[in-house]
Amino acid sequence: MKIIVDAFGGDHAPMEVLKGCKQAQDELQVEIVLTGDEAKIKQAALKENIDISGFEIIHTPEVFDIHAQPQSIIREGKNTSLAVGLQALRDGKGDAFVSGGSTGGLVTGATFLTKRIKGVKRAALAPMLPTNKGRKMLLDAGANIECRPEMLAQFAVMGSAYMQYVKEIPNPRVALLNVGAEDTKGRELELETYQLLQKAPVNFCGNIEAREIPSGEIDVVVSDGFSGNVALKLYEGMGALFRDKLKGWFSGFSGKLAALLMLSDLKKFQEQMDYKSEGGAILLGIAYPVIKAHGSSDAKAFFNAIRQAKKCVDKNMISEITSLLSTMKEGESES
Repeated sequence: MKIIVDAFGGDHAPMEVLKGCKQAQDELQVEIVLTGDEAKIKQAALKENIDISGFEIIHTPEVFDIHAQPQSIIREGKNTSLAVGLQALRDGKGDAFVSGGSTGGLVTGATFLTKRIKGVKRAALAPMLPTNKGRKMLLDAGANIECRPEMLAQFAVMGSAYMQYVKEIPNPRVALLNVGAEDTKGRELELETYQLLQKAPVNFCGNIEAREIPSGEIDVVVSDGFSGNVALKLYEGMGALFRDKLKGWFSGFSGKLAALLMLSDLKKFQEQMDYKSEGGAILLGIAYPVIKAHGSSDAKAFFNAIRQAKKCVDKNMISEITSLLSTMKEGESES
């Protein structure tokens, strides 16, 4: 299995990318294909004594600027490590793609260069959020600011398939993000989506308010990209607040003593909240597995993003999503 990795995507590229890729090559037995400036990649590897002799490198000297307009990846940015990697995926030079680069560039590039699954109206960014019952999915988290009901229904089917086949959760519980639990709440978007989800091939459990997400009772939370991104950013902000508070509570002599007594529980909590242990956010709806690693990813995060990509391929995620969407389409034709 070949995993294509954008060697220059992320704040700590290419060094942390190379470290994560090397660990993945050794422990996951995957072949690594890097896109980026070959001379700089080899220089970085030499500096840290990382053996990349088994890596394939597709040379491209340009890097997609995270501040650039996402649409520019189609023309001005077509020779960047991000665009070349996505095109290589479409051309069959790898089985999945990982990048910590521009989210907008990745979504646009994957949509127009790698292409969507047939019948999918929009691709959705689907991060995994820490909850009281493990990590759960939120989609769309920002790829589509404006959505139609049928798009959200497809998001639900794709998210459910990912959780069932990749995360191995039987019959995942799906809910619609809304301002109240009643089926009469929300805008026209939520009201119409609610009706579609009742007929969709998913375990639909109704509406969910944002405050209920951390409980972990729902496996897939469906939303338009605007609301989903607001929920995601608040989630991240609260996580940072908890982290700062914990540091304050456990500083000083008495705090450090208390930390020692709670060391096991603190480590479990830290691992639960650490995005690096998940890898990245899957971009659902694309014809091949595409993983968006966090911009600040280190070697551990890139390793786990590659592991996540490998599992998507191993579990035939794209085929399962395609099959479920086909079932959904047949149901619409009969009604």
